[in-house]
Amino acid sequence: MPECLELPRPWKLLRTAGWSLTESAGLPFAAYIVAAWLDGRNAGLLAGLGAVWLTVGCRKVTGTPVPGLLTISALVLTLQTAVVIATGNTWVYLLQFPLGNLALSALFAKTAQTHRPLVAQLATEVVALRHPGDHHPGLHRFFRGATWLWAGVFFLLTAGLAVMMVTESFQLFMLLSTAVTAGLIAVGTGVSALWFFTVLRRFGLQLRFAAA
Repeated sequence: MPECLELPRPWKLLRTAGWSLTESAGLPFAAYIVAAWLDGRNAGLLAGLGAVWLTVGCRKVTGTPVPGLLTISALVLTLQTAVVIATGNTWVYLLQFPLGNLALSALFAKTAQTHRPLVAQLATEVVALRHPGDHHPGLHRFFRGATWLWAGVFFLLTAGLAVMMVTESFQLFMLLSTAVTAGLIAVGTGVSALWFFTVLRRFGLQLRFAAA
């Protein structure tokens, strides 16, 4: 019998992914909106940062592992908040975008050669994918390769945004950075998905919903 990779049933899958996104993005964003409405942008940034680190602290106190997506959120928000609040200079404000992507690139690259590459962690934590992981050499190579792929995606974004910072106006930079970021992430997602299903076929692995 071929080995199987299991996803939770659709409703549980949505609940698992929803909670992961709520912790890493929803709570900080809600805190930002409320605080910014009450006391301005800087208060919002600090409130969002406080919310994400409070979530990390609660997990540490209760002995619950800190998910990779939450780690990413805490890292990026810390860098962005520090850069934005440090000065009101427009150029320094824009610096948060390439710095955030550079931090993500470094984080993915740091885990790519470990026994727990970040893409494997995110697959387990965000969508609760049950997989052989490092017990299956072919699948483990995929997770390592995909982690390097995303390190490269974020490094390309870093370089591209850094160039646009010094060559484009503020308004054009904001427009182009959004389009380029969305485009590269879409390409990375497509390549990762195609690569993943190619690996499944090559090694005779099946993807199915869990029985319960």
